[in-house]
Amino acid sequence: MVSYVPTLTPLYPTAKARGFYGVFYNLRETDPDRFELITDTLSAAFPSFESLSFPPVAAGTLALTWKDKNFSHPLYMHQLSEGTVRFLWLVTLLQSPNLTAVTLIDEPEVSLHPELLRLLVDVMREASKRTQLIVATHSDRLIRFLHPAEVLVCDADEEGFTTMTWADSLDLEKWLKEYSLDELWAMNIMGGRS
Repeated sequence: MVSYVPTLTPLYPTAKARGFYGVFYNLRETDPDRFELITDTLSAAFPSFESLSFPPVAAGTLALTWKDKNFSHPLYMHQLSEGTVRFLWLVTLLQSPNLTAVTLIDEPEVSLHPELLRLLVDVMREASKRTQLIVATHSDRLIRFLHPAEVLVCDADEEGFTTMTWADSLDLEKWLKEYSLDELWAMNIMGGRS
Protein backbone atom coordinates (compact mmCIF):
# COMPACT_ATOMS: atom_id res chain seq x y z
CA MET A 1 0.00 0.00 0.00
CA VAL A 2 1.27 3.49 -0.85
CA SER A 3 0.43 6.75 0.99
CA TYR A 4 -0.10 9.98 -0.90
CA VAL A 5 -0.77 13.44 0.48
CA PRO A 6 -3.16 15.57 -1.56
CA THR A 7 -3.35 19.31 -1.08
CA LEU A 8 -6.41 20.12 1.01
CA THR A 9 -7.74 23.65 1.09
CA PRO A 10 -11.48 23.37 1.61
CA LEU A 11 -13.58 26.50 1.37
CA TYR A 12 -16.25 24.69 3.35
CA PRO A 13 -15.88 21.59 5.50
CA THR A 14 -16.16 18.65 3.12
CA ALA A 15 -16.36 14.94 3.87
CA LYS A 16 -12.63 14.71 3.07
CA ALA A 17 -11.84 17.57 5.45
CA ARG A 18 -13.96 16.03 8.21
CA GLY A 19 -11.99 12.79 7.72
CA PHE A 20 -8.79 14.78 8.19
CA TYR A 21 -10.19 16.26 11.40
CA GLY A 22 -11.07 12.77 12.57
CA VAL A 23 -7.45 11.66 12.12
CA PHE A 24 -6.33 14.42 14.47
CA TYR A 25 -9.06 13.74 16.98
CA ASN A 26 -8.26 10.02 16.96
CA LEU A 27 -4.54 10.74 17.47
CA ARG A 28 -5.28 13.03 20.39
CA GLU A 29 -7.48 10.40 22.02
CA THR A 30 -5.47 7.24 21.27
CA ASP A 31 -1.86 8.42 20.92
CA PRO A 32 -1.39 11.64 22.90
CA ASP A 33 2.41 11.43 22.68
CA ARG A 34 2.30 11.40 18.88
CA PHE A 35 -0.32 14.18 18.89
CA GLU A 36 2.06 16.19 21.09
CA LEU A 37 4.90 15.57 18.60
CA ILE A 38 2.74 17.09 15.88
CA THR A 39 1.79 20.12 17.97
CA ASP A 40 5.44 20.57 19.02
CA THR A 41 6.43 20.57 15.34
CA LEU A 42 3.73 23.15 14.63
CA SER A 43 5.03 25.30 17.50
CA ALA A 44 8.54 25.13 16.05
CA ALA A 45 7.25 26.07 12.59
CA PHE A 46 4.79 28.74 13.69
CA PRO A 47 5.90 30.56 16.88
CA SER A 48 2.44 32.07 17.41
CA PHE A 49 0.70 28.67 17.29
CA GLU A 50 -0.87 27.62 20.60
CA SER A 51 -3.07 24.57 20.10
CA LEU A 52 -5.49 22.52 18.00
CA SER A 53 -9.06 22.05 19.23
CA PHE A 54 -12.10 20.06 18.14
CA PRO A 55 -15.29 22.03 18.72
CA PRO A 56 -18.55 20.25 17.87
CA VAL A 57 -20.36 21.84 14.91
CA ALA A 58 -23.35 19.49 14.63
CA ALA A 59 -24.58 16.26 16.15
CA GLY A 60 -21.67 13.83 15.89
CA THR A 61 -19.53 16.24 13.83
CA LEU A 62 -16.34 17.96 14.92
CA ALA A 63 -14.42 20.83 13.38
CA LEU A 64 -10.70 21.45 13.75
CA THR A 65 -9.52 24.86 14.94
CA TRP A 66 -6.10 26.45 15.27
CA LYS A 67 -5.46 28.73 18.25
CA ASP A 68 -2.97 31.47 17.47
CA LYS A 69 -1.54 34.00 19.95
CA ASN A 70 -2.20 36.80 17.47
CA PHE A 71 -5.98 36.22 17.33
CA SER A 72 -8.57 36.36 20.08
CA HIS A 73 -10.66 33.55 18.55
CA PRO A 74 -9.53 30.20 17.15
CA LEU A 75 -9.23 29.91 13.37
CA TYR A 76 -11.02 27.20 11.41
CA MET A 77 -8.99 25.29 8.84
CA HIS A 78 -10.57 27.13 5.90
CA GLN A 79 -9.24 30.39 7.40
CA LEU A 80 -5.61 29.26 7.30
CA SER A 81 -3.28 29.65 4.34
CA GLU A 82 -2.86 26.77 1.93
CA GLY A 83 0.77 26.44 3.00
CA THR A 84 -0.15 26.16 6.67
CA VAL A 85 -2.76 23.48 5.98
CA ARG A 86 -0.38 21.61 3.66
CA PHE A 87 2.37 21.67 6.29
CA LEU A 88 -0.12 20.33 8.83
CA TRP A 89 -1.07 17.51 6.44
CA LEU A 90 2.55 16.60 5.73
CA VAL A 91 3.59 16.59 9.38
CA THR A 92 0.56 14.48 10.28
CA LEU A 93 1.32 11.97 7.56
CA LEU A 94 4.99 11.77 8.46
CA GLN A 95 4.24 11.39 12.18
CA SER A 96 1.57 8.76 11.54
CA PRO A 97 2.02 5.62 13.63
CA ASN A 98 0.66 3.53 10.74
CA LEU A 99 2.92 4.49 7.85
CA THR A 100 2.90 1.96 5.05
CA ALA A 101 6.05 0.20 3.81
CA VAL A 102 6.41 2.85 1.07
CA THR A 103 5.29 6.47 1.32
CA LEU A 104 5.29 8.73 -1.75
CA ILE A 105 5.09 12.51 -1.54
CA ASP A 106 5.01 14.64 -4.67
CA GLU A 107 6.49 18.14 -4.43
CA PRO A 108 6.04 18.73 -0.70
CA GLU A 109 7.45 22.24 -1.03
CA VAL A 110 4.41 23.52 -2.97
CA SER A 111 2.78 26.44 -1.11
CA LEU A 112 5.20 26.19 1.82
CA HIS A 113 7.16 29.16 3.06
CA PRO A 114 10.87 28.49 2.35
CA GLU A 115 11.67 28.71 6.07
CA LEU A 116 9.49 25.64 6.73
CA LEU A 117 11.52 23.39 4.44
CA ARG A 118 14.39 22.81 6.87
CA LEU A 119 11.93 21.62 9.53
CA LEU A 120 10.03 19.51 6.99
CA VAL A 121 13.27 17.78 5.94
CA ASP A 122 13.96 16.96 9.60
CA VAL A 123 10.48 15.42 9.93
CA MET A 124 11.01 13.48 6.67
CA ARG A 125 14.33 12.10 7.95
CA GLU A 126 12.64 10.89 11.10
CA ALA A 127 9.79 9.28 9.13
CA SER A 128 12.28 7.56 6.82
CA LYS A 129 13.29 5.38 9.78
CA ARG A 130 9.78 3.86 9.70
CA THR A 131 8.95 3.82 5.98
CA GLN A 132 10.65 3.86 2.59
CA LEU A 133 10.05 7.54 1.89
CA ILE A 134 10.19 8.65 -1.74
CA VAL A 135 9.85 12.37 -2.38
CA ALA A 136 9.68 13.83 -5.88
CA THR A 137 10.73 17.45 -6.28
CA HIS A 138 11.96 19.96 -8.82
CA SER A 139 12.75 22.45 -6.11
CA ASP A 140 16.24 23.70 -5.43
CA ARG A 141 14.78 25.23 -2.24
CA LEU A 142 14.12 21.73 -0.86
CA ILE A 143 17.41 20.29 -2.16
CA ARG A 144 19.28 22.92 -0.13
CA PHE A 145 18.47 21.05 3.10
CA LEU A 146 19.32 17.54 1.87
CA HIS A 147 22.59 15.63 1.89
CA PRO A 148 23.96 14.20 -1.39
CA ALA A 149 23.34 10.66 -0.08
CA GLU A 150 19.62 11.54 0.16
CA VAL A 151 19.25 12.73 -3.44
CA LEU A 152 18.58 10.41 -6.36
CA VAL A 153 18.97 12.40 -9.58
CA CYS A 154 16.75 11.33 -12.48
CA ASP A 155 17.67 12.24 -16.06
CA ALA A 156 15.87 11.42 -19.30
CA ASP A 157 17.77 11.06 -22.57
CA GLU A 158 16.60 11.91 -26.10
CA GLU A 159 15.08 8.45 -26.51
CA GLY A 160 13.01 8.79 -23.34
CA PHE A 161 15.06 6.45 -21.18
CA THR A 162 15.60 7.46 -17.59
CA THR A 163 18.82 7.04 -15.65
CA MET A 164 19.07 7.44 -11.90
CA THR A 165 22.23 8.40 -10.03
CA TRP A 166 22.79 8.98 -6.34
CA ALA A 167 24.20 12.48 -5.88
CA ASP A 168 26.89 11.25 -3.50
CA SER A 169 28.35 9.17 -6.35
CA LEU A 170 28.88 12.26 -8.55
CA ASP A 171 32.18 13.39 -6.99
CA LEU A 172 30.72 16.66 -5.67
CA GLU A 173 33.17 17.16 -2.80
CA LYS A 174 35.25 19.81 -4.61
CA TRP A 175 32.10 21.65 -5.66
CA LEU A 176 30.56 21.51 -2.18
CA LYS A 177 33.56 23.43 -0.79
CA GLU A 178 32.29 26.53 -2.60
CA TYR A 179 28.62 25.87 -3.36
CA SER A 180 25.60 24.47 -1.59
CA LEU A 181 23.75 21.46 -2.99
CA ASP A 182 20.90 23.61 -4.30
CA GLU A 183 23.38 25.84 -6.15
CA LEU A 184 24.92 22.77 -7.79
CA TRP A 185 21.41 21.67 -8.78
CA ALA A 186 20.65 25.10 -10.27
CA MET A 187 23.98 25.11 -12.17
CA ASN A 188 23.13 21.65 -13.57
CA ILE A 189 26.31 20.14 -12.10
CA MET A 190 24.25 17.24 -10.72
CA GLY A 191 21.96 16.75 -13.72
CA GLY A 192 18.27 16.17 -13.22
CA ARG A 193 17.29 19.26 -15.18
CA SER A 194 15.86 17.38 -18.17
